[in-house]
Amino acid sequence: MTRAYSLAYLTGNGVNPVSAVGIAAEHGYHMVSFRLLPAGPGDSLFPLLTDDALLREVKAALRDTGITMADAEMIRLNAETKIEDFTPFLNRIAELGARHVLVAVDDLDPVRSQDSYTALCARLGTYRLTADLEFMPWTGVKDLAHARRMVEAADHPSAAVLFDSLHFDRCGSTLEEFAALPPDLMNYVQICDGPVPYDPSDAELIRVARTARLIPGDGGIDLASIAALIPKDMTVSVEVPNHALAETIGASEIARRALQATKILLGD
Repeated sequence: MTRAYSLAYLTGNGVNPVSAVGIAAEHGYHMVSFRLLPAGPGDSLFPLLTDDALLREVKAALRDTGITMADAEMIRLNAETKIEDFTPFLNRIAELGARHVLVAVDDLDPVRSQDSYTALCARLGTYRLTADLEFMPWTGVKDLAHARRMVEAADHPSAAVLFDSLHFDRCGSTLEEFAALPPDLMNYVQICDGPVPYDPSDAELIRVARTARLIPGDGGIDLASIAALIPKDMTVSVEVPNHALAETIGASEIARRALQATKILLGD
């Protein structure tokens, strides 16, 4: 069985969604992801959520290349979250053929955040979408163990853990915890490398995660040990935002090199 590879939204390093589809097709990716909702303050997005002309262009590019949409970014759950507010987003990504939704938790109240996530899983289930919960050290779900607890507590087919190699390396979770995670609690994993040692402040963790990740093999994360635990049929999202490198070699070349390095890492 051939593993599916997805070009993560951030690996586009700022290109428009139509160009991202072209880059994915050119370099041998099978899927692509798009961000329609902001990841944080100041996040500048192409108006795929509201611009019908852009939507038509993206759908045409997907159709013409055979690339499919893997995941949509991103739903952030906070103290004021109302699940019904995501309806326009869900309708849009369903039209694009998305499979998964990247979910982050900002709410520090464990009961309320669990209730919100469980309700979101139920809502996404009506769209046949999954709620892939990403643990990040600066959020309300800081590590793999917490993400697994929330997914298992949701007890819904749409609930899943999203494993990101950068966040895993920074959060204190262990390879033993990853090895013990049932494969059916994951839909895809995100792979990149990162600088080691690193500044553990939230501000610097966020900066690296959003703008300065490294191509696998160019950093110090123990990717070989991680790769050995990734199921052979698990979809891999290649996530390498690196704005400085993009200015030098371009987004397309980053995408090509990152996919090549990831395939070597995984033995594909």
